[in-house]
Amino acid sequence: MRPSILSLHDKHRRLALRITFACSLLLGLAGQAVAQAWPQKSIRIVVPFSAGGNTDSIARITADWLTQKLGQTVIVENKPGASGAIAAEFVARAPADGYTLFMATLPQMAVLPAMAKTSYDPVTDFAPVSIVASNAFALAVNEAVPAKSLPELVAYVRKNPTKLIYASAGNASLSHLSVVLLLKRAGIEMEHVGYKGGAPALADVIAGHAPMYFGNLAEIIPQSKSGKIKVLAVSGDKRAPQLPGVPTVAEQGYPGYRTNTWNAIAAPAKTPPAVIERLAREIANAARDPGFIQRLENIGVDPVGNTPAEFAAVLKSDLAVWAEAVRISGVKAD
Repeated sequence: MRPSILSLHDKHRRLALRITFACSLLLGLAGQAVAQAWPQKSIRIVVPFSAGGNTDSIARITADWLTQKLGQTVIVENKPGASGAIAAEFVARAPADGYTLFMATLPQMAVLPAMAKTSYDPVTDFAPVSIVASNAFALAVNEAVPAKSLPELVAYVRKNPTKLIYASAGNASLSHLSVVLLLKRAGIEMEHVGYKGGAPALADVIAGHAPMYFGNLAEIIPQSKSGKIKVLAVSGDKRAPQLPGVPTVAEQGYPGYRTNTWNAIAAPAKTPPAVIERLAREIANAARDPGFIQRLENIGVDPVGNTPAEFAAVLKSDLAVWAEAVRISGVKAD
């Protein structure tokens, strides 16, 4: 008896399912083999800034941890220039083998691409691994400013007959753009004065030459103890553990306002998923380790250790937030 067309079809379908299952099994085994084989040599984390800053410190803390956990030396390589774009492009064009990683920061991944066409795409040229650490900003004013809260500061700026200035770490810096978003929400205007970094900006606020600066917690907290400045708000979606008595901007009448910065590990696009997962797992473990946490808190940042998917979601959200800030500010790339 000849087999029916239906039975032949069923046999072909079963065969196709078996082949698909076998291929999936082989791919899974291949992924496990990659994870077990990697790493076989030293790994480098490329930092987009010079040695000595917060990003460099976070990279070195992370490198120390990964060296212990991966069994291979993880070194930090500093490639400053073009606001970090040089390092970003270097990693984006590196072999996707897990041996060249990027200590990505928000400016290269979300601000620069909003200002001008970059030689790399923050979404398609990188594989997100994990955000290592994050920190919000603190709004500081000189002690002479007659405001003890953000609403009082807004009222003071609105009533002042001359346009007050605010200091920032530089044109298109996060300290600049954070104020841009706040002024827009509050419906007030101030004059921007950009400095060459946060230290001179804060120094002028302490000296009374500029009334206000929105800076990193690591900069603001030590100076707040001197009594020369007052901290009126923090920019995160929750209060900073280091300043529990300081309310967020959102709490003080601007719901939804949130700006913070982060430092994350990213890899070139098409890096094997097994390598990405191994790195993410080790960073997640680090973010729960008391010693690792303490080293980060010592430099004013909070551990995160999220998944690649969660990192990708943060980046998507921040691309929209900082594109709006750049548009409002009107800043252009130099």
